[in-house]
Amino acid sequence: MTDTADAVVVGGGTVGAWCAYFLRRSGLARVVLIEKGFLGQGASSRAAGVVRVQGGTQEAVRLSSWSRRFYLSQRDEIGTDSGFTEQGYLLPCFTEADVAAARERMAMQTALGVPVRWLDPDEVDAANPTLAPGQTLGGTFCEQDGFVAPPRNVAAYTVALIRSGVEIRERTAFLGLADDDGTVQTSQGRIGAGLVVLTGGPKLASVGQLAGIRIPAGGVRHQVAVTERHPDLDPARVPMVFDLAAGLYWRPEEGGLLFGMSNPDEPPGENREVDEPYLATMRARLAALVPVTAGLGLRRVWAATIDYTPDHFPI
Repeated sequence: MTDTADAVVVGGGTVGAWCAYFLRRSGLARVVLIEKGFLGQGASSRAAGVVRVQGGTQEAVRLSSWSRRFYLSQRDEIGTDSGFTEQGYLLPCFTEADVAAARERMAMQTALGVPVRWLDPDEVDAANPTLAPGQTLGGTFCEQDGFVAPPRNVAAYTVALIRSGVEIRERTAFLGLADDDGTVQTSQGRIGAGLVVLTGGPKLASVGQLAGIRIPAGGVRHQVAVTERHPDLDPARVPMVFDLAAGLYWRPEEGGLLFGMSNPDEPPGENREVDEPYLATMRARLAALVPVTAGLGLRRVWAATIDYTPDHFPI
C-alpha cells in the first residue's frame, strides 16, 4: 500500500467515493480511498435514489440543486452516468396546516431559483391519474425532481474513481489516527496524509469514534418495496409523490411502483429486518391514495439502514 497520500478518504459509498473523485479532479496528485468491504456494499446500493430539489431548508435546496446539475453533467464528464431520470415530484397537501407549510417552503425555494409551482386540487388529480381523486387540498410540484438508479450510481463512481486515478483499497479497514502525527492506521498498514475525510453513512459515528471524535449521527431502519407491474403505473402516468405526513413516498420502477418509508416511532439502530406490521400499515396508506396498488403483489422488499441525525438535517 502507498504510505503517503495527499488525501485519504474513508468509506466507499456514495459520499466517500464521489468525494475522492472530486479531490482528485481538484488537482490533488495522490488520493487513496479505503473501504473495509467493497465499493457500494452498504446503504448506497440499497437506496431509493430520489433526487429532490424541493428541500425543506436553504442548505438542502442548494445541495440537491448542485447534485442534480452534477448528475446531468456526468456523461460528458466521465463517460457514464448514474441513470438520473427527470420524473417530477408532487408533494400533496391534505390539511390546511400542510398548505401553509407548503406555501412557506415554496416561497423559499422559488427565491433560490427552484421552478416549483402550486397545483390546485383538480390540477393535482390531472397531473397524477393514479391518485384517488378529491383527496388533496393541492400541492407543490417541480418537474426537475427525479431519481437515480442506485446500482448504476455505484458503477458510475467506480468508473470515475478508476479513470481519475484514485487509488482504491477495498477490504481495508480504517483503524484510527496515530496520536503523534495523525497518520491513518488501516488493517493493511499506515498512510501519511495531509487531509483525511471520514464518511460511513449510517456508521459514521463509529468511524469517528475510531478517530477519537464524536459525530452526532447514526442509522435508522428504512424499508423499500416494489410492486408488480400494472398498465396504470406507466411512468408517463406516475410522477414521484411524497406524502409528508405519513413519511411515505413512491415513484415508478420497472412498470410498477417503488415505495419507501421509515417508522417515525422507531428509535435509531441497525435493524435491517423487514418490519411486516409497519409495511402493512404503509401498504394500506398507499392503497388509499393509489387504489390500483391494493391488489398488487410485491416483487421485491428490503430493509436498509439510512443516515440519521438528531435534527434530521445533513451534516
